Amino acid sequence: MTDSTSPKPMHASRIQIAQMMHPEHANLLGNVHGGWIMKLVDEAGALACMRHAQRRVVTVAIDSMVFRNPIKIGDLVLLNAEVTYTGHTSMEAEVQVQAENPITGERTYTNTAYLIYVALDEEGKPTSVLPIKAETEDEERRMESAKERQARRLSERR
Repeated sequence: MTDSTSPKPMHASRIQIAQMMHPEHANLLGNVHGGWIMKLVDEAGALACMRHAQRRVVTVAIDSMVFRNPIKIGDLVLLNAEVTYTGHTSMEAEVQVQAENPITGERTYTNTAYLIYVALDEEGKPTSVLPIKAETEDEERRMESAKERQARRLSERR
């Protein structure tokens, strides 16, 4: 029997989404609209946080999102999201985005985004979440970076 207050492994929140990009997702140049990718990023981040909290969540903030490479019509957009920080009621999700040519299998990194969500109870009020735990050196490094980002966000709010 597991303790309901024990930290959950970071990888338990991991979510992967893949979606083909169609003409309605793109501009006249054939590049997918950044807003469409932002929507997918927000959905992936929210799902990772819901998986961790086992609750509904709302988006509180999105750190800057810089698109390094375009995503084209016909590309498969791959989103990998995972919770990298937990506070009392808040969580940070890291979402990595790649574009894949489904014919050649060639993948291109497009961006990484960090989003903050708050877990909600049945009445729609913020509710506490379990902490996360890192189980690898990479997870430990990512968790430490997330703590630094959260400290920066809090200092900027003041």
